[in-house]
Amino acid sequence: MELKNLSARTGRHLQRYNLLGHRQIVGCIPYRYRSPRGASVVDEEDIEVLVITAQRKGKGVLFPKGGWEIDESIEEAALRETVEEAGVVGDVQNKLGKWSFNSKNRETFYEGHMFPLLVKEQLEIWPERDIRQRLWISVREARRMCEYRWMKEALELLVNRLTSQPKTEMVSLPRAAANLALVANA
Repeated sequence: MELKNLSARTGRHLQRYNLLGHRQIVGCIPYRYRSPRGASVVDEEDIEVLVITAQRKGKGVLFPKGGWEIDESIEEAALRETVEEAGVVGDVQNKLGKWSFNSKNRETFYEGHMFPLLVKEQLEIWPERDIRQRLWISVREARRMCEYRWMKEALELLVNRLTSQPKTEMVSLPRAAANLALVANA
């Protein structure tokens, strides 16, 4: 993957909204396997997920997510947000689902879409490295540490998907811009 411009997109002028006026959010649950086991069935303990700290200190951990913009596909947006916030690249897989949720202050409504991302590379330099920390943790720890109900539901769907089929059957979408240039217009 060629990463031409490693700066995070800013502003909301390109944001997508659904028919109800809810901002559309996309994200990934980055994951990896603790140890290679060939085509054997995966146990929950074999899976690690990557969480990031919230921008505001002390506000917990979450999975990378952000706004879906009008000039990109949903998969491109999910990958871009994951690179910007977590500094990992990988294969975006079939969508886990769609959730409607309120902001913490209950004033804003969102439509969230989450994808699994099988991590292939962890970058040394990424746009939000100075404002976020990333941490590989077990599924059990993620259930405990993540504060968002909709993200926990997405995590359960991912775990159920990964533990119900051999690793070799995991389906990846065509690399949503395998050579995604991440020309992030600041």
